[in-house]
Amino acid sequence: MNGTNKSANVAIVGRPNVGKSALFNRLIARRIAIVHDQPGITRDRISAVCKRGTQPFVVWDTGGVACTGESELTTQVRRAVEGAIQDSDILLFIVDAKHGLSPVDQELARMLRKSHKPVILVVNKIDTEKQENLTADFASLGFSRSHSISAEHNRGISELLQAIDDLLLSPYAAAEIKHQTLNIKHSLAIAIIGRPNVGKSSLINSIVRSERAIVSELPGTTRDAVDMSYQRDGQEFLFIDTAGLRRRGKHSSSVEVFSVMRAERSIRRADLCVLIVDLTMGVTAQDKRIAGLIQKARRAAIVVLNKWDLIKPKRNEKQAIARLVDETRARIFFLDHAPISVMSALTGEYIDKLFTLMEHVRRAAQQHIGTGVLNRLLRAAFTANPPPMVSGRRLKLFYAAQTSGKRDRQLQPPEFVLFVNDPRLFREAYRRYLEARIRKAQPYPGLPLILTLRPRNETREK
Repeated sequence: MNGTNKSANVAIVGRPNVGKSALFNRLIARRIAIVHDQPGITRDRISAVCKRGTQPFVVWDTGGVACTGESELTTQVRRAVEGAIQDSDILLFIVDAKHGLSPVDQELARMLRKSHKPVILVVNKIDTEKQENLTADFASLGFSRSHSISAEHNRGISELLQAIDDLLLSPYAAAEIKHQTLNIKHSLAIAIIGRPNVGKSSLINSIVRSERAIVSELPGTTRDAVDMSYQRDGQEFLFIDTAGLRRRGKHSSSVEVFSVMRAERSIRRADLCVLIVDLTMGVTAQDKRIAGLIQKARRAAIVVLNKWDLIKPKRNEKQAIARLVDETRARIFFLDHAPISVMSALTGEYIDKLFTLMEHVRRAAQQHIGTGVLNRLLRAAFTANPPPMVSGRRLKLFYAAQTSGKRDRQLQPPEFVLFVNDPRLFREAYRRYLEARIRKAQPYPGLPLILTLRPRNETREK
């Protein structure tokens, strides 16, 4: 959408509660967008790759225009839809057959015609053949391409995909569609996570220098995980702006519950997690809980102390930063390998430092400790501090090696396989001790270390 993505972009636009998110989920064949009968649930733009047709394309779910009950966000959501229209190659204009033609539909139709982009009118909620006559209400909108569907019941979706394929492949569409090279490239997936209202969307906006994520003082504005493509110095990034994580017992609605589940899923699918902490509040118990989710998922991590502009001292700035970093590291001691930096999403100060830290983490993921060096290191560690006795037995190390790791992620945490007499003799305190000794030789900033123990017969080693 920002000119860096070489795939065709297809945007779903329409007023609230017509089924945009349901169609989005149906096209990509998995649930990403939140589907709910409350108007205006989707307020940001969400993207994913649709691979159901002949050619893959990026599909975008936009916020509903004219969200009722949330007047503060109406202008912003409308602006987001206008941005989607401008950046997209094909537009899916979805309307609600059961509700009928509305003034908002007519206004949107005028906006879409002015875009001079290929438009497919999608008449949704035609659940049965008997309801096909309801499509006649929308003929006055004047779009030559029209399809009736039921996103909820998967009716007419195959025909809609065929219509999109025809546009992508037809000579006429070639003149309308700018990007013909459908080269979907795996980007570095970065999940921006944190409590509500700590500045996650503001940080992404500062990075991409746009307003693709809606920023509001209302906590919980981002309810879905919003994917945003970005390119810098030849490197492609996919930023995942997640919903703010709250305690499970304090959700105001079922939508918030779904958002927490979605944010936790975003952590799992990310290569790198950026935990945002509000400097004006310091590290809270909820921040520590979120950091624990990163640790549990074994994801690379960076901690950003946001809102530096609000507490920045007039003098001794370096000393103040060092103190804040030390305090944060003491509070989130179990992520002591994660680089920490202060930033201001509002002013952009130190934002470039984030990319410097990400590059350090990326390079660290490529480091490998030779087998000989690793075995000498670990044997010295065992000699200096032998493992504790457990029921009269002690852990023995026979051999160790760093694995090449899985290649399904760009930032693969280093994994070390230790062949021992009995893995059950390994205690957590000794795991932390060995990890510290390994990091002394190779720090691996931002990356968790994985120690995998395998049993090996002692007599065989002899």
